[in-house]
Amino acid sequence: MQIEGLSWYPGHMTKTKRMIVAEMGHMDAVCEILDARIPISSRNPDVDEMTAGKPRLVVLNRVDQADPKETVRWAAYFRGKGYAVLESNAKNGVGTAQFAAAVRELLKDKLQSYADKGQVGRVVRVMVLGIPNVGKSTFINKVAKRKTAKAEDRPGVTRSKQWVPVDSTLELLDTPGMLWPKFEDVNVGMHLAYTGAIKDDVMDIEELGSYLMEYLGKHYAAVIRERYKVEPQEDEMGYDLLTRAGRKRGFLMRGAEVDTERMSRVLLDEFRGGKLGRFTLETVEDVK
Repeated sequence: MQIEGLSWYPGHMTKTKRMIVAEMGHMDAVCEILDARIPISSRNPDVDEMTAGKPRLVVLNRVDQADPKETVRWAAYFRGKGYAVLESNAKNGVGTAQFAAAVRELLKDKLQSYADKGQVGRVVRVMVLGIPNVGKSTFINKVAKRKTAKAEDRPGVTRSKQWVPVDSTLELLDTPGMLWPKFEDVNVGMHLAYTGAIKDDVMDIEELGSYLMEYLGKHYAAVIRERYKVEPQEDEMGYDLLTRAGRKRGFLMRGAEVDTERMSRVLLDEFRGGKLGRFTLETVEDVK
C-alpha cells in the first residue's frame, strides 16, 4: 500500500504544534473533535501529551454517517476515560447547541471557584483541536452561530489560530488541523484517506478505491450489491470488484476498458457523502 510508512509533515503543522503548546497554559479546557467513523485514526496521538492536565470535551462528529450502535459504545469509552462527550453532525447543527452547556458542566468546579472569589462572568477559553477535514471549522461556526472560521470540505484550510467568541463568557481558539509526522499503522493511513483527511492528490486514487471496495465487499456486501448492482465474490480482490462496478456504471474508455480511476473517485465521493450508508470502521476493541 502506498500510504504505508508515508511520512509527510508540512511546515505549518510544525508551527501549529508549537503554537498549541505555547497557548495551552491560557486555556481552561480542550475540545477534541473526532470523526465518529474512525475515532482512533482521527485522534492525533500527540494531543494527550500537549494537553495533559486540561479538562477535555470529546466531540464525536459526523455521527449521521457512523453506525449508531458503535457511536454509543465509543461515547461510553471516552466517558470512561474521564472526558465529557458530545455527539454532533456539524453540517446541520445537531449537537452544537449543547456545546456551551457541556463546557460549563465540564468546568463547573472551576466556575464555582471563580464565583466564590467574586469573579462571576469570567471568560472561559477553550482550545478546539482536530485533524484536517474533521469538520472543526464547520462545528465552530455552528456553535458561534456565525461564519467566523473558514470551512471547506477539504483538508488544510485553517492555517492560523483564530479567537471565536460564542457569548460574553465563552471564547474558542480555533487551531489549524494537525496530523502527525508518520503513519506507523497502514490502517490508520487508509482510514484517514477514505474520509478525506489526507489530500487525494498525494494518494493513488485507484489503489485507495480498490482497498475501500475490498473492505466494503467483505463487510458490507449488501451495500455494494444495492448501490453498484454487482455481487461481491468470496475472496475477490478489491480492484476486480471495482472494475466490475465501473463496467456496470458504464465508465468505459476506448477499447471497452473500464475507467477504474473514475470509479474510484465515485466510490470515495459517495462514501464520504454518506450515500453508501452509515459505517464505523473502528470498534473499541481496536484500541491498543
